[in-house]
Amino acid sequence: MNRPSFFGKGLMAAALALVVAAVFYGPAVYAQEAVAGGAVSTTHLFGVAIGLGMIVIGAGLGIGRLAAAAAEGIARQPSAAAQITGAVNLPLFLLEGVAILAEVFALLVVFQ
Repeated sequence: MNRPSFFGKGLMAAALALVVAAVFYGPAVYAQEAVAGGAVSTTHLFGVAIGLGMIVIGAGLGIGRLAAAAAEGIARQPSAAAQITGAVNLPLFLLEGVAILAEVFALLVVFQ
């Protein structure tokens, strides 16, 4: 019987919704007057901390699953190692790029 893995699509969608809610909607819900000197409120920092944690966890899970699938494919068919490695590189770089951009956007909330 095939059961969905714990880190299935539903959990990833929920994590993404949590990150969006914490980073972008948290400051709007808990709107406060601007702090003197342009300092960042605690709510902003809490939302960014949750967002950055979810970004790192999601990127780690994605890269780990991709690397595990590539290693399994190479173990099953060693003669196709070059093709498997070449096919894995582009999604790996795209996933890493998305994680870096998400971290930059989350840090922009702190330094706005």
